[in-house]
Amino acid sequence: MRARIRAGDRAAFADLYDAYARAVYNHALRLTGNWSEAEEAMSETFLAAWRTRDKVEPEGGSLKPWLLGIATHKAHNANRGLRRRLVFLARSPAPRPVEDFADETAGRIDDARRLAVVHQALGRLRRQDREVFALCVSAGLDYQQAAEALGVPVGTVRSRLSRARARLARISSGELDRTKAEPRGPRGEKESEAAFAAMFLQEETR
Repeated sequence: MRARIRAGDRAAFADLYDAYARAVYNHALRLTGNWSEAEEAMSETFLAAWRTRDKVEPEGGSLKPWLLGIATHKAHNANRGLRRRLVFLARSPAPRPVEDFADETAGRIDDARRLAVVHQALGRLRRQDREVFALCVSAGLDYQQAAEALGVPVGTVRSRLSRARARLARISSGELDRTKAEPRGPRGEKESEAAFAAMFLQEETR
């Protein structure tokens, strides 16, 4: 596979896309917290992979770390671009109100809310720690593969992951304690958000 990708074999590259597109998209989604940004990052990842295919070593294991390393960079760029757009929108006049489509979009809104909860928790980590956590815990790379993806030593991956897990555990514990002390809102939204975040962290850090 590596030799064929390096040689520009389009069929091999199509197989690469089929094998890892979902993993790349999910990784970008965890880092951006936005479906459209994740889709764009995924597209840019495979475009960059095709353009830099000559850098692939002929011998080696899975190409997943290489792709996720590119995706990490693309997601970071997407976040920077989003922040610039938000600054621009903050300076623009407020948009005119639109018709409420709540009944049609309730499921997507709930999914978006849950994604926002997780992304908010991960967003309180240092960028480098967040990227290592996403690679090792969510994407399932081992320390060596994550180090390959990010271009850092294995020891750096270990220390960043340990720091990320400790930070997320403190965040989860603090949010749940605070939620219990607050009055329960409609349908217990605050409580459910904190519980969802805690469940995510418990599953990811096993």
